[in-house]
Amino acid sequence: MSAATAKLSIATPVVTMLPGVSSDWEIHASVDELTQIAEAADRFGYHHLTCSEHIALPAAEAQRRGTRYWDPLATLGYLAARTRRIRLATNVLVLAYHHPLEIAKCYGTLDTVSGGRLILGVGVGSLKEEFDLIGAPFTDRGARADDALRALRSALSVPEPAYHGEFYSFSDMLVDPCAIQQHVPIWVGGRTLRSLRRAVSLADGWAPST
Repeated sequence: MSAATAKLSIATPVVTMLPGVSSDWEIHASVDELTQIAEAADRFGYHHLTCSEHIALPAAEAQRRGTRYWDPLATLGYLAARTRRIRLATNVLVLAYHHPLEIAKCYGTLDTVSGGRLILGVGVGSLKEEFDLIGAPFTDRGARADDALRALRSALSVPEPAYHGEFYSFSDMLVDPCAIQQHVPIWVGGRTLRSLRRAVSLADGWAPST
């Protein structure tokens, strides 16, 4: 058995500002600084960059969660054009905010334009106000996330996907482009034992959050 190889990644600065974690220089940093960081990480052999997702946060959450969350699709799409090797990871997309075929189309396109570098990090979500804002169901979000994960695995690399589950069902629909990786890595984010179990049973990896 060969020895495991350590893989270093970057929790990408600038794109997310977390109280007590982010540095002062990030406050006024622009896409120029972000590009320099991404290009350097690409040259130095880092495994992946990350970008998280929030649509809008309640002002009352600012001290705990911060306020800045760059859109991951726009951000990683831009960085795909400025890098050549490093992988591009969502950390994480909230499953309830998207139909599985929307994710398959949008991030399948990202996988295509990046040459197969997508890592799809997803999560259940915990901010009820954000769920309410977009009309997403909150109380059964765990069961819906499990169904979405199964639907995604059926759809990500398939131009004519078919799936029939508890909450999501589709067939006779075309998704073009779809991901060019035959098996897009799916990571589940979270900090609970339940999220770890979800990662083991339905995904390829766990992205524990602090």
